[in-house]
Amino acid sequence: MALRLLRAPWNIRAITQRLQSSQAANQAILLNVPPTEISAIKNGLRVATENSGGSTATIGLWIDAGSRYEEPRNNGVAHFLEHMAFKGTARRSQTDLELEIENLGAHLNAYTSREQTVYYAKCLSKDIPRLVDILSDIIQNSKLSESDIERERGVILREMQEVESNLQEVVFDHLHATAYQETPLGQTILGPTENIKSIGKSDLRTYIDTHYKSSRIVLAGAGGITHDDLVGMADKYLGRLCNGDMPNLSPCHFTGSEIRVRDDSLPLAHFAIAVEGSGWTNQDHVPLMVANTLIGSWDRSQGGGVNNSSNLASLCAEHGLCHSYQSFNTCYKDTGLWGIYVVCEPSTCGDIVFNALNELMRLCSNVSEAEVDRAKNLLKTNMLLQLDGTTPICEDIGRQILCYGRRIPLHELEARINNVTAKNVRDVCTKYFVNRSPAVAAVGPIEGLPQYEEIRRKMCA
Repeated sequence: MALRLLRAPWNIRAITQRLQSSQAANQAILLNVPPTEISAIKNGLRVATENSGGSTATIGLWIDAGSRYEEPRNNGVAHFLEHMAFKGTARRSQTDLELEIENLGAHLNAYTSREQTVYYAKCLSKDIPRLVDILSDIIQNSKLSESDIERERGVILREMQEVESNLQEVVFDHLHATAYQETPLGQTILGPTENIKSIGKSDLRTYIDTHYKSSRIVLAGAGGITHDDLVGMADKYLGRLCNGDMPNLSPCHFTGSEIRVRDDSLPLAHFAIAVEGSGWTNQDHVPLMVANTLIGSWDRSQGGGVNNSSNLASLCAEHGLCHSYQSFNTCYKDTGLWGIYVVCEPSTCGDIVFNALNELMRLCSNVSEAEVDRAKNLLKTNMLLQLDGTTPICEDIGRQILCYGRRIPLHELEARINNVTAKNVRDVCTKYFVNRSPAVAAVGPIEGLPQYEEIRRKMCA
């Protein structure tokens, strides 16, 4: 006992010194980050770059179009179109496209989310003009041949089977479906099987003509790239894209409800509990990010003991409450999902839910300044680590231009985080958690998961 008392002050001083050192290092890095330059060409398409030098770069087209802009009858078309992008254009066959990329030593990829579709490439800086030409060709001149469409149908159906075996993906799709019932955000990105079997060339072409408008596209670049040069390339290769009005974005109302899919053949229970969070531009976004960091994550395969910075992680390590958990803060333009995803033994469902909800409610009333300061330092460190490389920087640029119309400088974001106090966290958590009806999605042997009304009561003041 005496030994522990003697060691504790030294440990606290050491931790404080490390945090102060980390904060000073973060400040030095933030002040030396290259600025993000933004321009627009005549048709309204925006070009945004961060020139950090070097011999490589990432460039991409960020398009304000995803599954949220689909209707039930064509749900899945945005993702289907992304697959078709690499099947050849009017100028390049699929073989020509693949060989050109391979000969340049470049990497070409794409993905679809609920609010965005992205086509991007990583290449040598000297090859940027070639890649801008290729990306522009892909979104403007895809062949969309019937034979390629039929072949890609099978690919997407197999991808859907793979997603169905990923229980985390399944749980989050269910979570969106119950949280945003009968709205576009409740739809899956891949779409239902019957849609994939029926989507045709006219559906793909209609989606392009409706949503691939210049004012909804950002050409982003990061690495060894010159802004004025990229603006010139945008004008040359994308200047003929048509402009168009932004479609009316119908609100996606959150509904407190649940989906449970009991399957006792599975070894572990997988579930998520979420409340409605904030959109990207909401002033509560940053305090909710800090609250998300306070809950943290834990995985028993990665070690970590009872001295974890997160109270919930410490409890999980000490009592074996689950195999893993992670908090999440999923944001969209006007709404979001803030919650926790858990993988656990069937017998511990009740225990982890009880402790997790206790911790959520504690944030509303009893979180300390020391905890918040530690979470803010961790959040800033993670923020910088996630921007390690030209590809994540380019992605950050493209996403922020679409969400905010600008890229928030890192020093500004750091200042916003620094301004968060324990009272801010308590107030925001009270606003979003207390007396709110959550969305719950669960899959597996979930008989021991508390009933919805019990979960709801735990969130009442």
